[in-house]
Amino acid sequence: MWFFENVYEKILANPWACAADIVLTALLIYGVFVFLQKNNAKRLLLFILVFTALGVILASPHLQLTVIGSILKYAVVIVIIAVLLLFPQETRRGLLKLASPRDTHEAYTTAYDVSDEQLHSAINDIVRAAQNMSKKNVGALIIITTQNMPEHIVDSGTKLDAVLSCALLESIFNTKAPLHDGAVVVRGNRIVAAGCFLPLSHSTTIDKELGTRHRAGIGVSENYNVLTIIVSEETGVISIAQNGELTRYFDSQMLTDKLEQTYGLQATPESTKRRRRRN
Repeated sequence: MWFFENVYEKILANPWACAADIVLTALLIYGVFVFLQKNNAKRLLLFILVFTALGVILASPHLQLTVIGSILKYAVVIVIIAVLLLFPQETRRGLLKLASPRDTHEAYTTAYDVSDEQLHSAINDIVRAAQNMSKKNVGALIIITTQNMPEHIVDSGTKLDAVLSCALLESIFNTKAPLHDGAVVVRGNRIVAAGCFLPLSHSTTIDKELGTRHRAGIGVSENYNVLTIIVSEETGVISIAQNGELTRYFDSQMLTDKLEQTYGLQATPESTKRRRRRN
């Protein structure tokens, strides 16, 4: 009862400050809960609730538990540190989005030093290569980036800086080729590098039947603003990884539409809505 009595007295003394305090606390708790639910941590969420309730009880001055009471006063700080340690990739992704000067959807409108016709030609080559490799069950991992990839990823492979073509992509991912195990980095209509090694995703929500190639494709999309095309070696299924989420079973038209949006050749639903609001 002491807790509620103190809260009641503070509300009477300064109602506006208490209202702001309650709103900010509620927003903080809600943010943590949404973050944990989104990352499939419902059991951890229950643990945090029990821990918080226990902390409020043991921190009571009436129990006179000085040491444990003082420690549990910093329960929120402990919870935040625990979340940062348990979900480093998700936290990094969130911070990168906050630090980005552009909206996620608008980041896929970077201009290239080539014409739209050349970009359309590159898209057609990527789609044809993906379809051909899918029919032959040849595994492939293609990163489409509108910005410069970090040097440590490009340096992990072989720099090419070659004009993209269907034949070149298929030759790179030929199982007898030395670069077929890594990822190809594409910017505009050029292949920047091939045989690159990528960070693997540690998400527990990824289907167990998916292998290292899919985890690498998802992992790089978690950390960087890229679109990743993955062709399964086992099933031939074409998948797309973006913002840490995997979408499977792409056909040629779906893949073309996605690439056109990525290259800024086709309006996204979000950008269309924005233009309508401006008009």
